[in-house]
Amino acid sequence: MTTPPPEISFNALVVSLATSAAVHFGDVVDPATGRRLPPNPAAGGNMLDLLAVLAEKTRGNLTPDEERFLSRVLQELRMRFAEVRREGSGPVSS
Repeated sequence: MTTPPPEISFNALVVSLATSAAVHFGDVVDPATGRRLPPNPAAGGNMLDLLAVLAEKTRGNLTPDEERFLSRVLQELRMRFAEVRREGSGPVSS
């Protein structure tokens, strides 16, 4: 049985970028090893910056649901980014 292709939507794009940030924050287990990857806050911060640019460039062109979703994802990732930085990863930008 074949798996249907993933949904192509604005929210799917946001989830994809947010998942990349989570990987860089060390929040995702590597399926091959079963271990968490070490945090890379600079790379995670870059993904957060990409989502912030996306929010800025799409302002006024999103549905209310898309706007709420993107805002919520950004808020959660910003909080997680601050936690990663506090955990001793050193100073990074974003």
